[in-house]
Amino acid sequence: MDRTEKALHLAETLGGKDGLNCIAELDLTALQQAREMEKERAKALPLRGVPVLIKDNIDVKGLHTTAGSLALADNLARADAPIVRNLRKNGAVILGKSNMTEFANYVSTSMPGGYSSRGGQVVHADDPALSPSGSSSGSAVAVSAGIVPMAVGTDTSFSIIACAKFNGICGLKPPVGVLPAEGILPLARTLDSAGPMARTLDDTLRLYAAMRTEPLPALRPRRLDRLRLAVNRANVEMLPEGETLYLRRLLNRLRAGGAAVSELVQPPSPVLKTIMQWEFGPMLEDYLRHSSAALKTLAEIVAFYESHPASMLRYGDETLRAALYETPGGLRGAPYQDALRLRREAIARVTAEIAEYDAVLMTGPTNIMHLCGLPSVTVAGSERTEEGVRRAVILYGADETRLYEAALLLEREMG
Repeated sequence: MDRTEKALHLAETLGGKDGLNCIAELDLTALQQAREMEKERAKALPLRGVPVLIKDNIDVKGLHTTAGSLALADNLARADAPIVRNLRKNGAVILGKSNMTEFANYVSTSMPGGYSSRGGQVVHADDPALSPSGSSSGSAVAVSAGIVPMAVGTDTSFSIIACAKFNGICGLKPPVGVLPAEGILPLARTLDSAGPMARTLDDTLRLYAAMRTEPLPALRPRRLDRLRLAVNRANVEMLPEGETLYLRRLLNRLRAGGAAVSELVQPPSPVLKTIMQWEFGPMLEDYLRHSSAALKTLAEIVAFYESHPASMLRYGDETLRAALYETPGGLRGAPYQDALRLRREAIARVTAEIAEYDAVLMTGPTNIMHLCGLPSVTVAGSERTEEGVRRAVILYGADETRLYEAALLLEREMG
């Protein structure tokens, strides 16, 4: 009960409109949930009484699911998404919803991370001058600021793992399809996954286990002298100098401890953008068809944006318009079908290239893990940037168990 009361107080003050603005909506039943958890002490519940925030594109019964858009301000969830039901079964207290980048950053390329027409601008917890990144901005900031110990985000292409990195916390995107997608407002189902965020990897994995329908295998850190790590050198020249030096020190420490460190190049692919553009409209409409929102089609949503320019077009809507007007044939269109074929080829190639490694360390920008639906994880250490943010690294791999065990090892080595 004390944890929930503290989290509610911090959410209303530190996380409110006059603070970090990371809270979209609080659940008025949170204290009642906490009381019920106190009555369940005889049960071994892994998240008993832990307050958790849920990103505003995931259904929580009785709360609104808007994806940050005023166009969906009337969308009151009738039922919990399956991942939320799993969290409740495992003892979590659902504190409320977190702000996010509008439509998971799929409105305009000029929209800043953490901005939405419903919520306004989320503020970075360590330095207000920094971007809170996106699109799981509110979840990441709430964890970074200590408002909640854990939060749930979603990730299509870096919305959890990059958001975690730039806020100095841990985050995890499971293999696409491991967590149920029902009750989550989609961007592109082929690429989307919900995932956990927390300050430590242990807590991130605890939250992930509680979100799953099937048990998570027991995990323990990989032995350093048995670690097989690949470093993806794609676009490494784009790294800031401070991060380059940090990675060099970390890799030298791993090698000195006996780890086998190799290099490869897996650059980004434009195919991911094509899949997102073609899937967004049809998959959004499939969700809306079963929702309480009045607007049921992408065409109606675009019309809403353009009839309310003061509130909806601050940063434009060219991405929404492209998804509506530049997808001839929809999910049967040749560009989309070609993209799916290229994705299948990429999955075969990339998984073969990394099969021998426990994990691949991302350096410069690449989206290849998201295109292939591979698990990825952000690990934060104790060293901080000049702005005061904990330094973090992003890993991906072909096998969940090996990846997470490698990540646990790296967390230890990063201090």
